[in-house]
Amino acid sequence: MTATATPAAPVTNPSSRRRRTSGLRRGEGVAGWIFVLPILVILGVFLFLPVLMALWVSFSDWSGRGSPLSSNVSFIGLDNYAAITVDGGLPTRDFGIALRNNSWYVLLVVPLQTAISLFLAVLVSRRILRGRGFFRTAFYFPSVTSSVAIVVLWLFLFSFTGPVNAIIAALGGEGPNWFNDPRGIVHIALGQVGITAGPDWLVDNRFLGISWWEWLAGPSVAMSALILMAVFTTSGTFMLLFIAALQNVGYELTEAGMMDGANGWQRFWRITLPQLRPTLFTVLTLGLIGCWQVFDQIYTGTQGGPAKTTMTPAYLSYSAAFINQDWGVGAAIAFILFLIIIAFTIFQRWVLRERPVSRRRIRAMLPQGYRSKGGAR
Repeated sequence: MTATATPAAPVTNPSSRRRRTSGLRRGEGVAGWIFVLPILVILGVFLFLPVLMALWVSFSDWSGRGSPLSSNVSFIGLDNYAAITVDGGLPTRDFGIALRNNSWYVLLVVPLQTAISLFLAVLVSRRILRGRGFFRTAFYFPSVTSSVAIVVLWLFLFSFTGPVNAIIAALGGEGPNWFNDPRGIVHIALGQVGITAGPDWLVDNRFLGISWWEWLAGPSVAMSALILMAVFTTSGTFMLLFIAALQNVGYELTEAGMMDGANGWQRFWRITLPQLRPTLFTVLTLGLIGCWQVFDQIYTGTQGGPAKTTMTPAYLSYSAAFINQDWGVGAAIAFILFLIIIAFTIFQRWVLRERPVSRRRIRAMLPQGYRSKGGAR
């Protein structure tokens, strides 16, 4: 019997290996920093520094003249924030109205645009649908159209003598004066059943300068038209995100559900929708940010009217700073809006988080014999 000797592996010095690896990583790190340095400089000059300067303005009494870093500008603490939150004057009431308007806008636009975009994505992803490319382009087209052009079109469509009211009149109804009606749609609906005033505990108690009865008025008729416009223009963009996500859904799971006897709704709710969770989070996050930052539709369309019922915090920040020259209050509104967006994003992430499967559900999915033997505890 012959024994074959296996050559021993060459002994390498660990320290020299670490030196070679770390030297390579250092080189890659330097190259990476060189490549990203121009972007960091651009972001720092045009984004981070202006944000820090605006933060300083929100704590100062800068009048808009000269540099906000000059010696004539004084630090006033939280006075600008108090003026719009707790002082109870006109700035507080304006901020409360703007926050109420935007809250109803978010509450209606985000669910509607998410549901419609998901429905359109499922619709145009069906293999039996002919001309899918045409429908995808048609549904996406409003998203790439200029927002100013869409606003001008909407002002024409929803004018008192426009096509929308003409269609309502042809159906036997009477359309409102859309962009001149400040009444809330909830109050209008309650008025139809005889409720024209709220209870004392809603009328007498106030938050941010307006009563709770006013908070519950709902979006005005004018804001309702803008809500329809937002859903019309943004659903196509989010439809594309859902289409891309649906293409990655495993057909094997859907086929298994069909073999188990699940109907179309059960397959969508139990199989397809859980796999769309990351895309759903992205769509909801982008929708929330876009809705809380709505500005151009208000600026080019209604200027906050009628009776401030379409005014939003973003437009209020602009008008306070650039029209009323109250730069500290305008910057404070912008940063409160930033905190609102961060809070909603964190809450939404918590709601859509991955949850562990409970032991009870695991036991329910196990075979009967295995459960009786105490297999899952």
